Amino acid sequence: MRPTRTCAQRLAIPRRAIQRLGMLLAVFATIPVAPASADTAASDAPAKRMNVLFIIADDLTSTALSCYGNSVCQTPNIDALADRGTRFTRAYCQATYCGPSRASFMSGYYPHATGVLGYTNPRPQIGDRPMWSQHFKNHGYFAARVSKIFHMGVPGGIETGGDGRDHDGGNGADDELSWTERYNSPGPEWKAAGDGETLEGNPDGTRPVVGGNTFVVVEADGDDEVHSDGKTAAKACQLLREHGDDPFWLGVGFVRPHVPFVAPRPYFSDFKPFDDLSLPDRVANDWDDIPKAGINYKTSRNMKMDLRRQRKAMGGYYASVAFMDAQVGKVLATLRSEGLEDNTIVIFTSDHGYHLGEHDFWAKVSLREESASVPLIVRVPGKQPAVCNSFVELLDLYPSISKLCGLPVPDHLQGKQIGSLLDDPDAKVRDVAFSVAPMRKGFLLRDDDWAYIQYGEDGAKGAELFDMHADPKQFTNLIDSPEHQQVAERFRRLLAVKLQQVRDNDLDLSTIRR
Repeated sequence: MRPTRTCAQRLAIPRRAIQRLGMLLAVFATIPVAPASADTAASDAPAKRMNVLFIIADDLTSTALSCYGNSVCQTPNIDALADRGTRFTRAYCQATYCGPSRASFMSGYYPHATGVLGYTNPRPQIGDRPMWSQHFKNHGYFAARVSKIFHMGVPGGIETGGDGRDHDGGNGADDELSWTERYNSPGPEWKAAGDGETLEGNPDGTRPVVGGNTFVVVEADGDDEVHSDGKTAAKACQLLREHGDDPFWLGVGFVRPHVPFVAPRPYFSDFKPFDDLSLPDRVANDWDDIPKAGINYKTSRNMKMDLRRQRKAMGGYYASVAFMDAQVGKVLATLRSEGLEDNTIVIFTSDHGYHLGEHDFWAKVSLREESASVPLIVRVPGKQPAVCNSFVELLDLYPSISKLCGLPVPDHLQGKQIGSLLDDPDAKVRDVAFSVAPMRKGFLLRDDDWAYIQYGEDGAKGAELFDMHADPKQFTNLIDSPEHQQVAERFRRLLAVKLQQVRDNDLDLSTIRR
């Protein structure tokens, strides 16, 4: 027999809305009715400040999302957010690995402004200047993070200990001053029960499943909440229920699809058999025209991954993305059921992109498109859905979201205002995007026509130049082409100017308070 549903259930009225309606009716019943006055304002109560829900994945390339064109890996929950927000097609991180990227967008500074080029917290560099969430906290917001917002080692920072008990794993390079409350989400990671295989450095199949920054796939037993991201979603939903009446800045940091590629078994079903998956287009002798510094730190060759292992790596990555997407869906569903959608800005992004076999490259660090560009979706209540092709940077989020929420914008921030793009997606706020790969002393300048990559501030370690119209997959390096020397020289000068601008700020490390 079908269970009887209440009227509210049939009408799908959010529980929080019903509670508030009952409270209002009780209050109104005690107020005497007075004739309306023409001099009485419609409402003297100030509008409630908008909340911020910041959701960030780890090591996520936009090419793995169906709303960005992937036809194999379906991400219905992120797609639904894109359908209701502005999807940016040319968003770029400011560093192509976790630590400096996250330090950058949370502090409001480029990596070379603070010198945070690794996995440290930027607090010693910025002193008492507020981080992004701290700025909101200082203006009366409840500011909380769940799991990874600043850098945190994965899997080491979140895995459970060998004694079978959950361990916090520590806070990594987190910034305590940025939060009212903060929570970690321990999980088994590569130790998860299930069917696991180490794909990297294991050509004969004898290497056991291992931890660290290693390509491992685990088809795990148990449900979502066995794992870190499942716990993160559950905690985020709890915080939304508990703090929905307060203005909040809630950071929800999912650690997938970062290695190990571990997810509950059902998320693998759409990608099996792995041998049916298609690897990216490749060309013979692809590395011959690029400098040694341009060859990524993880490749099919140095990881000794044959085609079977490469396809399984892709399947494991996609399963991890599907798992993460399902957790995003839980958080967004709670936002809706709690009646908070109409007063909450939602942001979804990643700390950087990721290679899935393009050029025989895997993982991050590279300054090619797949690694330097990121997915970015911003939904603001009252704004129409759109697709925006303007260049934007993750650095732009801090000042832009502050302004959208009516907060003062600190004048030291190095990002630009992109709020106008939410009203006019055909507008442009940047002509060039800038990203760095500190491990390689690499720098990227990307404009409408060209991608210019230089290794070393003086270019001593080489450079790359790609025609992004004729060669969007970046197979032909034109840096030594005689007819392109004028373009290359223009970018060399532009990079020198950009680096000077980045460093020419009021961040006086000798006078800030520590």
